[in-house]
Amino acid sequence: MFKNIPDVKLGIIAVSRDCFIISLSESRRAAIAKAYGSDLYECKVTVENEADMLKAVEDVKKAGCNALCVFLGNFGPETPETLIAKNFDGPVMYAAAAESSYKNGGLIDGRGDAYCGVLNCSYNLGLRHLKAVLPEYPVGTAEEVAQMMKDFVPVARALIGLAHLKIITFGPRPQDFFACNAPIKGLYDIGVEIQENSELDLLVAYKAHKDDPRIKDVIAEMKAEGGDAFPEMLERMAQFEVTLLDWAEKNKGARDYVVFADKCWPAFPQAFGFEPCYVNSRLAAKGIPVACEVDIFGALSEYIGTCVTGAPVTLLDINNTVPQDLYDDEIKGKTKYPYKLTDTFMGFHCGNTPFCRLDKSRKPAVKYQLIQHRLLEPKGSEPDFTRGTLEGDIAAGDITFFRLQTRADTKLQAYIAQGEVLEAQTHSFGGIGVFGIPEMGRFYRHVLVSKQYPHHGAVAFGHVGKALYTIFQYLGIEDIAYNQPAGVLYKDENPFA
Repeated sequence: MFKNIPDVKLGIIAVSRDCFIISLSESRRAAIAKAYGSDLYECKVTVENEADMLKAVEDVKKAGCNALCVFLGNFGPETPETLIAKNFDGPVMYAAAAESSYKNGGLIDGRGDAYCGVLNCSYNLGLRHLKAVLPEYPVGTAEEVAQMMKDFVPVARALIGLAHLKIITFGPRPQDFFACNAPIKGLYDIGVEIQENSELDLLVAYKAHKDDPRIKDVIAEMKAEGGDAFPEMLERMAQFEVTLLDWAEKNKGARDYVVFADKCWPAFPQAFGFEPCYVNSRLAAKGIPVACEVDIFGALSEYIGTCVTGAPVTLLDINNTVPQDLYDDEIKGKTKYPYKLTDTFMGFHCGNTPFCRLDKSRKPAVKYQLIQHRLLEPKGSEPDFTRGTLEGDIAAGDITFFRLQTRADTKLQAYIAQGEVLEAQTHSFGGIGVFGIPEMGRFYRHVLVSKQYPHHGAVAFGHVGKALYTIFQYLGIEDIAYNQPAGVLYKDENPFA
């Protein structure tokens, strides 16, 4: 199977304005390389002019770099330093040197004025309509710049991934799920490709994989991780997994990375003989998210989260409120952050969250989809083709709930909210967790409702809002919402409420 997220090879190029001492930039670049460690490629061509710029860019390309830090060791040459971003094929960040000491003439022959140089650099980037990442405070010591660069790596990984991503869909979005039916123009605006297929295409491919010799190995994996609640269904589910992996390999085309957005009801379980949720969870664990209900922007968001964290993510409905008695019994006074009832909610989906994100002590298992069983199978019957979900309480820990989405007018918007999965038991069904996000009630009303977001949100396991915000900024998203702290009003929030 192909690798589905990129590896980042980061390089650093130092620049120097010709009226400053070039050794200042070179010694400061060397100090950063030492502070960063062996994973950084240090370009030894210091850029003072356009000819140097071409040599330096060629050097980092030959070294295999796909992401770059341009370092202003002193004021820097405005044109050559910004043309680096134009000529380098990959994400670029800019950072600058803080002055080191006033002693022994440190602010005479040793003064670099890079603090000033960043201003002219940013202006010249704007003149050329060039994209670049600038840290929140882009000036620092060698150790501080090294940390800025390490923070840049997950951002670069996501940006490289998106530039080489194809989203593959099966089936039209379900009727009355218009919230997931977002215009796809926004994908092309950020350079993502899409291939839309019929469910019949998938069914034909699935049947062609009957008795595939790889099925037995997938079954063994499923059994090993505890997915064998219905042994008679394992072959069908393993056959489906092999089908999707082959489809990804054969249809990625000119792209390197693939995610899926598949229709999973109402026809799928009857036609295939099982629910696809467990298989979807397994692919997510392999770094290939499969969004439910042909949620194209859900799949896109999941992929961004996978690149940022380098680990499995999930897609959940922002689903239901927490009952008052559950809040009183299991949450109130038992968390570090003093969550109000309206700060809590349950995130749910039928069973697409990987085993590794479920609480093992609460015995997650492959089960059946209760809602689909009510809808599709005879009343009072034993579940049959509605089996195949992976259910359990999501493990407690830090999370970031987020989504990139197009509006009806095709403009992209995004939200980010950091919080946690709480220890509270859900006492419910599906892949589900009790979530706490500070000021969630207001965020729900004045972002999710007011900005007309769908019910699906991507969940990254960890606090990664900083990286996500940087990625969305780089992509040119003008509306990036987050959960405002108490006392800070949203634009449409009633100040008298």
